[in-house]
Amino acid sequence: MEEENLAVAMQSRLYACQFANIANMDDPDVWEYTMRRERQEILPGIYLGPYSAATKSKREELFKDGITHIICVRDESESKFIKPNFPGEIDYLVLNIADNNCQNLIPFFPKVRDFINNCLSNGGKVLVHGNAGISRSASLVISYIMDVSKTPFMAALTMVQSKRYCIHPNPNFQRQLMEYEPILSAQNVQMRSFTQKRGYEYSEDMTN
Repeated sequence: MEEENLAVAMQSRLYACQFANIANMDDPDVWEYTMRRERQEILPGIYLGPYSAATKSKREELFKDGITHIICVRDESESKFIKPNFPGEIDYLVLNIADNNCQNLIPFFPKVRDFINNCLSNGGKVLVHGNAGISRSASLVISYIMDVSKTPFMAALTMVQSKRYCIHPNPNFQRQLMEYEPILSAQNVQMRSFTQKRGYEYSEDMTN
């Protein structure tokens, strides 16, 4: 029930932002190259950006804006310089993900969903970052939007890109996100079937 309520709330947030409010990215005043070094709020409470937005020098900004959770994405070779900087003060989910054509990304989606849901349900705010905030972290945010709002891949990609224009999931991640659509659809069908069955059983119990 809690997950259903959160999904409804997230759908409402999406409608509130709605694609009619997506900025015209042809306007040069909307996006500047230097903005890729900053974090952007994709949806209320959900930020996407590069590692430079989560370094110790950004401490004051992070706490001022109420960031309580961070998803830190890096591969093993990056772990020496991409790491949690505020352990004990901010809740971290660290994921070892390589930005290449072999990395399997889909198994990480449920863990990301649960971490973000837990953050939002407790009134927190989450920052999702990789190294540049362009491919891996962007793909995870897109997967989250697809999951909780039942939004197709291209629509979720467009929405995220409207807030952070520089994102570009690599072809491997794009393919997996497209594959994720029918997976979510199948899960939704199963959930509806289960809910209807439980409702029928409850109705039967009440009449007996």
